[in-house]
Amino acid sequence: MAAPEETVSGSAPGLRRDAIGLREVLFQSITDMAPAAAIAASIPAGAGLAGGALPLAVIFALVACLLCAWCIGLLARELPASGSLATYAARGLHPSLGFLVAWGYVLVGWLIPPLVLLQLGFTTAATINSEFHGFPANLWWPWSLAGAVIVLAAGYYGVRASARLGTILGISEIAVFLVLAVFFLVHAGSRNTAQVFTTHYSPGGLTGVIGGSVFTLLAFGGFEGAAPLAEETRDPRRTIRRAVLLATLLIGLLYVFTTYAVDVAYGPKGFTAFATFTGTASWEGLARSLYGLFWFFVFLAIVNSTIANANAGVNVSSRTAYAMGRIGAFPRFLAIVSPKHRAPVNSVLVAFVITVAVTLGLGLGYGPTVAFSMVATGLVIVLVAIYILMNAACIGFFARRGRAGFNWLSHLAIPVLGIAAFVPAWLTAAGIKVFSFVTPLAPPLSYMGPGVAGFMVLGVIYMIYLYRTNPQRVADVGLVHLDALDETI
Repeated sequence: MAAPEETVSGSAPGLRRDAIGLREVLFQSITDMAPAAAIAASIPAGAGLAGGALPLAVIFALVACLLCAWCIGLLARELPASGSLATYAARGLHPSLGFLVAWGYVLVGWLIPPLVLLQLGFTTAATINSEFHGFPANLWWPWSLAGAVIVLAAGYYGVRASARLGTILGISEIAVFLVLAVFFLVHAGSRNTAQVFTTHYSPGGLTGVIGGSVFTLLAFGGFEGAAPLAEETRDPRRTIRRAVLLATLLIGLLYVFTTYAVDVAYGPKGFTAFATFTGTASWEGLARSLYGLFWFFVFLAIVNSTIANANAGVNVSSRTAYAMGRIGAFPRFLAIVSPKHRAPVNSVLVAFVITVAVTLGLGLGYGPTVAFSMVATGLVIVLVAIYILMNAACIGFFARRGRAGFNWLSHLAIPVLGIAAFVPAWLTAAGIKVFSFVTPLAPPLSYMGPGVAGFMVLGVIYMIYLYRTNPQRVADVGLVHLDALDETI
């Protein structure tokens, strides 16, 4: 048998096997969720609908993501692969859907860095401007580019370097918001109330809570981020599943706790006015008004979170592109690995180029905050659709095993509930007004739906080309996992 660091061909270096363990892959999922950035920006976006009942909305989102995390964990145990979600869809549904999931999931990995680096840019510029009025508030792009270069360096030096960076940044950002949340609870004093976990403070009742939960789902996006690192992880069948479930549960509880704390500290009656980004009605603004210099630690935590999340996004896109390039489903140059660092350097470089192009193209064209919302819209459209397919793939994969290997709760009831939970989120992201809380998207956000659709149509055209020239490349998407690789080397 060939050395475990070789590829299928046995001639070129592959990803480094057994390079990381539970801690590193856990923080890959955690930083892919960007907890500090999500607490400060993504979750408050739901306050306009859920109001003071936003903690209840976060619980709804947590339950939906736990259902999907359960399904992804089951599939990760059976199919440990850098192809991850694409392999799951190929084996659970059909190879063509597996290919399209890979196509869409690479797009997800490409969109994550621009999303958070835009946030890094405008948050840093606005914060410096508030302290030093001579600094231009619109000079955001140098900070975004600096973050992109840091992430490029981490990706180039391999999974150990990028995983360690994610662990350090993840721990620091979580610590800051946990400490501040405790301060907020103390400040609230007698105003602490369990009524924020009911519809009492929701202006739209239960509908408002459900609508708010849809907007908080972006905060959970990335909980599955550990899955593409399976081929570099020790005992991946056990480790990846644990990482996906633990990240979803632990960060979900962090979201509930911190949202409750800021809700009661600010005042649940007026919480619909609580804002994202920066300003007086925000995490940074509240920290500044109550605890003086503590706002600076909140600012640093947000900066840490954006860089860690961009790093995790590059890990997702580069490993998925590597897996698909290895079998020829994507261009093979994406599978080239650095002999020294065992990193898919070409895939990392492509991610860097796309990051810079999207960040500057949309940010300079529409402004960084509008561009942030545009990228977030496109990201959620693709990611939520993939989550729906993962629930369906769980049903299909285990149903094919027959009655002996099929569990009605784990392999049917939970996936069906997961699908039902994510459909409203997808409709909301796409601006399709089926529910009362769905608002049709206005330009330029409305451009993202057709843009994503166009990208997926290109994927379909390319897939048809592969079917006509070499259909085995599409079929092999379902074989991109360790068992299949080990049988061929």
